[in-house]
Amino acid sequence: MASFRTNLVFMLAAALIAAPAFATRTRHHLAGSAHARSAHKSIPKPKRVHGQQAIEPTRVTEIQQALIREKYMSGEPSGSWDANTETAMRKFQADQGWQTRLTPDSRALKKLGLGPDYSTAINAKTSTFAAPPPVSTIPTEQAAGFAQASGVNR
Repeated sequence: MASFRTNLVFMLAAALIAAPAFATRTRHHLAGSAHARSAHKSIPKPKRVHGQQAIEPTRVTEIQQALIREKYMSGEPSGSWDANTETAMRKFQADQGWQTRLTPDSRALKKLGLGPDYSTAINAKTSTFAAPPPVSTIPTEQAAGFAQASGVNR
């Protein structure tokens, strides 16, 4: 009888140990799981285009006028960024020792006199750069505080 019990215990232990090896994994797809979302093909979203895509015709005309003035182009400005304008801008940038790009960089525009216009800034017409008030008009306590903070009279 002991051998029957021993064999029974042995077989049960072997079955418990071997069971995970023969088990198959089942996958349950939840509606909100990442795997379930990636399993379905989605329509790719169009890439959003950022930044300036083209130079405005009025700005192209200004650039062409400057290139004509500097003798890098001839003729009349057309307002379109064509091969002649591109070639003239590349030559201008190369003559300055700069990298030649398809579009003008800020250094080229400034050199052509087409830099930023600050005439419409908030304080462009009313700003002044007056001299600071004389030291004698500053109260002595305040002047002493300035001197102490700066470490001048130590």
